[in-house]
Amino acid sequence: MNKQPEKIKLSVVILNHNTRDLLRQCLASLPTHSDYQTIIVDNASADGSVEMVRKEFPKAEILARKVNDGYAKGNNAAKNLVKGKFVLFLNSDTKVYPKTLETMVEFMENDPKTGVATCYVELPDGKFYYACHRGFPTPLNSLLYFLGLPSSYKSSSWQSNKAHEIDACSGTFLLIRKNLLDKIGWFDEDYFAYGEDIDMCFRAKELGYKVMFNPHVKIMHYWGASSGLKSTSKNVTTADAQNSQKWNHARYEAMKIFYDKHYRNKYPEIFRIIIFAGIKLANWLRRNKD
Repeated sequence: MNKQPEKIKLSVVILNHNTRDLLRQCLASLPTHSDYQTIIVDNASADGSVEMVRKEFPKAEILARKVNDGYAKGNNAAKNLVKGKFVLFLNSDTKVYPKTLETMVEFMENDPKTGVATCYVELPDGKFYYACHRGFPTPLNSLLYFLGLPSSYKSSSWQSNKAHEIDACSGTFLLIRKNLLDKIGWFDEDYFAYGEDIDMCFRAKELGYKVMFNPHVKIMHYWGASSGLKSTSKNVTTADAQNSQKWNHARYEAMKIFYDKHYRNKYPEIFRIIIFAGIKLANWLRRNKD
């Protein structure tokens, strides 16, 4: 009697652009389960990433693309390959600790109202990566953020050591139900990079699902390896100045895109004028700092 093939429980989608050595570390840290699927989408790397995967991780599926058209389009390219009940969008510049994936899948299975979930994301210096535990950038949160005041948009601490609901998490580690992902329509491709993860969480909540943060398991994140924007990855990034400038521009454009999609019709136009002025100032300060 032929044994029936196991159904895929988890599809791990990893988008890569010129992070070969970090990608190798990431893939090596993933558990090898017969009901887990690993998909690497390569956005036109020139560092031998595709060849490395094919040689060293032959069981992984790889989609080699000829263009680097951003995070949203890159991840969405895996749409026809994904087979899992759950889909994990995982950055290539991460290292997954033992039991993290198994614990997070079980966490999702135990609560059908949890549509999106993430874990504790740790930076190489031991600090917490705030973007995995964020509030939505409402006009008030945006104003506080630009003024450098505390807000739920950027929080480095929380009161509970238990799993709890949040507004949004980062695409660094974003675990979502496949059926919800299909309802949402995957990532919004109006974003090149940044913002599409918050947007996905926003739309999940609009459909009545929870976004949950589980602090009991974690990953390591070499923040900014692809973009070259952060000191946390300055020793491992291969991004040049032109690439970093492109990513920096995309970051500030994402703020404007999100506001216009979700808040413009809810608040007076004066809020948009003030917030967009703050975005422009923040971008100017960033460029002059560099």
